[in-house]
Amino acid sequence: MNNKKKLKKDKLRRGIYILPNLFTTFNLFFGFLAIISSLDQKFVNAAIAIIIAALFDMLDGKIARATNTTSKFGIEYDSLADLISFGLAPGLMIYIWVLTPLGRIGWLAAFLFLACGALRLARFNTQVGAINNDYFLGLPIPAAAGMNATTVLVCYRFGIEETVSPIFIMILLYCLSFLMVSAVKYNSYKQPELFKKMNFNVLVAAILILIFIAAQPSITLFLLGFLYIVSGPINVLRQYKKVRRLKAEVQEAEEHGSNPVQ
Repeated sequence: MNNKKKLKKDKLRRGIYILPNLFTTFNLFFGFLAIISSLDQKFVNAAIAIIIAALFDMLDGKIARATNTTSKFGIEYDSLADLISFGLAPGLMIYIWVLTPLGRIGWLAAFLFLACGALRLARFNTQVGAINNDYFLGLPIPAAAGMNATTVLVCYRFGIEETVSPIFIMILLYCLSFLMVSAVKYNSYKQPELFKKMNFNVLVAAILILIFIAAQPSITLFLLGFLYIVSGPINVLRQYKKVRRLKAEVQEAEEHGSNPVQ
């Protein structure tokens, strides 16, 4: 009887480990689909596939943590899938869509995005368990890929996909590439208290966001992605001003011969 229970438990555990890796495979599938769509010049389909891949990437991590099935294999597999879905796929999509006229400068910008994404993932893997899970060090690669995807969707939404400036898109790629390998901190929204202590106003705001996404998905997702991306540099500026203010208070206290207020 005990052997049967143990066998059943082992089968269940194997099934649980398969589940997060299955979601990672879906992530990889939609990343590959985005590449195929880009080669066929179906850029809206490619952008949507990248966003769906990001959704599965978010789910596989949450499922692994919820079921306590995080493993070294899962981390490495997830990183390889992310490099395809959020490094190669968006870089290739942007290059074929608008950067081709720039020639070598264009594909080098796309390659830089891919290379910085790979460096970002490698750094993240070496820091697992060593840094605070409340924030990411550098812009997460799914967020950078999502910005590329939603930019494509917004341009098609307003009918400017043929007139968008390649220089502007190239600058966007450079900015995203820099943020991925920077030391700018981004909120990970993994804190349990965010969900345990959600007040009524936050719930209403979440519902409103879902309504806006349903009504105008491309515009809303673009704005949400843009706000998240600029939140990192804004926090850096706020921290810098705070440090300067504290230094000024200390200096003023020393000049007046009194101790600074603690």
